[in-house]
Order: sequence, then structure tokens, then C-alpha cells
Amino acid sequence: MTTSAPALEITGLTKSFGTMRALDGVDLLVRSGTVHCVLGENGAGKSTLCHVVGGSLVPDGGSLRLYGAPYAPRRPADALAAGIAMVHQHFSLVPTLTVGENMRLLRLRDLPGRVARVREEYGLALDLDARVADLPVGVRQRVEIVKALLREPRLLVLDEPTGVLGPAETDALLETCRRIAGSGRAVVLVTHKLGEVARAGDEATVLRAGRVSGGGPLSGLPPERLVPLMIGRPAGSLDAGLAGTIGLASEGEPPEPGTPGAPPGTPGRAEERTAHGPAGPTGSGRAAPDRTAVALRLRDVGVRRADGTSALDGVSLDVGFGEIVGIAGVEGNGQSELMALLGGSAAPGTGRVELDGRDLTGAGPRERSRAGLGVVPEDRLHEGCVPQLRVSDNLFLGRLDRFRRYGVFLDRRAMGRAADEVLTGHGIRADGPGALMSSLSGGNQQKVVLARELALDPLVCLAAAQPTRGLDIGAVGAVHARIRAAAAAGTGVLVVSSELSELLALCDRIVVAYRGKLLGPVDPAEPDARDRIGALMLGADASGSDGRNTARAAGAAR
Repeated sequence: MTTSAPALEITGLTKSFGTMRALDGVDLLVRSGTVHCVLGENGAGKSTLCHVVGGSLVPDGGSLRLYGAPYAPRRPADALAAGIAMVHQHFSLVPTLTVGENMRLLRLRDLPGRVARVREEYGLALDLDARVADLPVGVRQRVEIVKALLREPRLLVLDEPTGVLGPAETDALLETCRRIAGSGRAVVLVTHKLGEVARAGDEATVLRAGRVSGGGPLSGLPPERLVPLMIGRPAGSLDAGLAGTIGLASEGEPPEPGTPGAPPGTPGRAEERTAHGPAGPTGSGRAAPDRTAVALRLRDVGVRRADGTSALDGVSLDVGFGEIVGIAGVEGNGQSELMALLGGSAAPGTGRVELDGRDLTGAGPRERSRAGLGVVPEDRLHEGCVPQLRVSDNLFLGRLDRFRRYGVFLDRRAMGRAADEVLTGHGIRADGPGALMSSLSGGNQQKVVLARELALDPLVCLAAAQPTRGLDIGAVGAVHARIRAAAAAGTGVLVVSSELSELLALCDRIVVAYRGKLLGPVDPAEPDARDRIGALMLGADASGSDGRNTARAAGAAR
């Protein structure tokens, strides 16, 4: 399917939400047979652009042409009829239905044959009998991608599709993009990961504050030139750990603090930290955390999935005060169930959960928050916030009492002022505190959730799953700095991430989730840390043998 006309041509596109101009005179040209990458910070207008192309938003001005013909969608059905398939950041699946039942909602002819062709051509296999609500977030994203491919679109628009995928799934998706482009069709890939841009893209358009700041063929736009277009400052200003996380640097070990390339003022790893206890840091430096002072303790925790299989099998883990512990691993090895357990939405079948020595095994989410356990879930939209409420409401969920008047009425003005301070301090882009949470970009929703959990008083331990998922370059650096600052103040931190470079840059210890167990630990400062973690992902034990032993992630590891 080849044509000389561009697959998509956008001219002078504008879109505003209240006083916020999301798109301001945007021009974009997507050629047939190419993968066109759209880059930019959170709130730059990327998702708004996708929604306009997909028909779920009507622009205020500008024009669109699809394969040379005028294109003016008024609803998503118009985009589908024109041969455009969208994969949004936030899932459109019905969680109570099975994967197969969600597919049948498409009402496509020869559905079994189409599913088989997608599986064979792209290697995207699915369990059609699995209930969507029981699937890890990465598998749910795969279902969304397969749904889009079943329609055999001539233009595929992917909005941050790899944010919830593991490395192998990401590789498969990028190869899928190349195959679609190779067939003469076109792909618009919205991503903040520059490594993906270099591997899959042909051309790029960079948005900043709703305007096009640059772009062109990627053969003439190396990552070092893309970064300033995105964030307005040079690539050399990024530390090596952050650069590795976004795919700018090589996959080597990030430099230690005090060495060239390390961020100025960045706290060191365990050996450079101050010993902490429940009262917080005892000095201004950062030396080894006090291994006898435990912020979060899991003992012999077991959790079973809805189908009866074991999600967590006798897991034990200690997170010390002032310590950052990372959990690596391919998604689907128990990380989601562990975070649900910590958040209070799932109860263990066996074992015990303690926070600063207090038994929270049977506690609900509110009690856990009040005890000082902050949890940032991997699915920020459905588990981390209430999209129908205002940004200010989401920021102070569970703490509305501080804004009560006469014990009954909410002081909305005081709430708004306090929310304004948070929005400014965390760089959250929104049309004010009264904006609906659903109106924010995915990255800004993530910032709201993280800001709320970091503001807990007391904050004994922060457990964050994929804390930088979907965030732009600048926001990733800011989140890393806030996590380090929380640890410096004595908070225990547990980070679950599919980004190994992120864990190597942040953590004092890394354990690996594998088939419901935690293997390791691994010291990120060791020269072969990356190789050892890779071996653990395949099931080897901490010494690299055959995987018969689980990690001494607590107790003996201390």
C-alpha cells in the first residue's frame, strides 16, 4: 500500500482548554511508509494532538488531510472509518470481561483469523480466556495494541505505548512499528524515550508548550540535538543515570557521585549516607543506613491470584530508614500483587506486613496512609487518583480535614492556595487546582499522585511502582531528586521499575522479582551488577547458579 500523498498532514492546528493553550499553530507531516515520532515534555500537547487525530477532540482551528483527502473527524468512529487506529495512554478495555470478550466488542469479521494473523505476524500472543482485571498492566497494554492491529489500519497512532512494557515487549512493539511502516502504511509514535526514537523512527516532530520547536529526518537529529528542543537546555546538563533511563546514554553503569557526569549535589549510595532511624537523619552527609532500623518489613508473604496460582511465594524483604531498595524484573512476576498488597487493596494469604514495627497486615488503605506508608501504584489513572474529581481534591485525598470549616464545610479557597503551591513546586501543568484530574496529561497525573504521597506526615516509607513511567526528561530528573531527598530525610523507599538504568542510578540494593520470589540482593555499585541482575531475571540465584534458592533479601542480607 504505497502512495505519494502524505499519510497525515496537519496545518495550523490549535486547541485550548479554558485559559490553557494545548496546541498553538501546530504543523505536522507524516509520510507514508514511515514511523514518525512525536516528542515533548509532559503537557507539551502530544496527547491532545493524538486525541484530535483520533476524533475524540475537535480542534479550535487548523486543518487535517489524510492520504491527500480532507479529514475532519468529529468522533472516534470517524477516525476508525478512515482507517486510523489509536492506542491511548489510558486503557479502554472492560476489566470485568475476558480478553476474547473485549475483542468481540469490535464486531469484526473473521475475528479468530485476524487474531491468529496478528499473533503470527507480530508475535503478540494473548490468553483470550483471561479476565482483563487479573492481567498485569503490561499485558493489558498488549491487548490494546492487538485490538488496534486487528482493524488492519493504514495509520496507527500510539500514545506512549511502551511505558508499561518490559524490554522484550518493547523490542517486539518497535519491530511491529517497523513492519507496519515497511508495508507502506504509517505509524505515529509518541514517546519520551530517545532510545526508542533512534531504533524505530524515521522522522520526528518536537512539541514544547503546545508549539513545534523543531524536527525533521532523524538521520540529522541525534538525541543530543533532540534534548534541547524538548527541554530548552543542552543534553550535557543531564546526569548519566537519568540519560540512561531515557535511552540517551549507553547501557553502562552510571557514574558514582563525585565523578564526572554525576549530578551535582546528588546523594551517594549506601556507603556515603548518614545512618537514619525513625527520627530521620542524624547528620548532613549520607553514610550507610542503620541496618537495624527497619521502615518496612515483609515476612513470608504469600498471595494467590484469582485463578489460584501463586503471585507471591514466601516473600521477605526489609527496607531500612534512609535506604532506597529497588525491585527489578519482567512484569508479571509478582510486582503488581506486591504493590496491591502494600496499598491495602489485596490481603496476603500468609505472612506479615510491618511499618516501623507496627503490624499493618490487615489494615486498609486509609490506615496505612495515616501510619506513614505512601504508595504510588503502577496504574495511576485507575488506582492512583479519581479522574472525575478536581486536581486539588486528588492532592489532598485523605487529608481533607485540614481544610474543614466548622467541621463540616470545605474551605475551597484554602485548598486552592495549598494546591497551587504543590502545582508550582512539582512542575505540574494544569489549568489551575480546579481542573479535573482527567484533563491532565498522563505524566502530570503521575506527578500529582507522587506529590500527594510524598506529602504524607509522617512519611515512614514510600513504595513507588514505575515512578517515572510516561514522564518527560525533565520530570524524570525531578522525580529522582525527590526520591533521593526523601531517603536523605530518613524515609525508607521501595522502587519497582522495569527501567534497569533507573534502579542502578537510584538504589542501594536491588532485588529481582522472579516467579513470585525475590532473588538477590545485588549491590548496584558492583561492576557486574547489570549482568548479575540479568541472570537473576532468568532465575539464577544470587551467586548465579541454578535458581533453586531465593534471595536473602531480608535478615541475612542485613
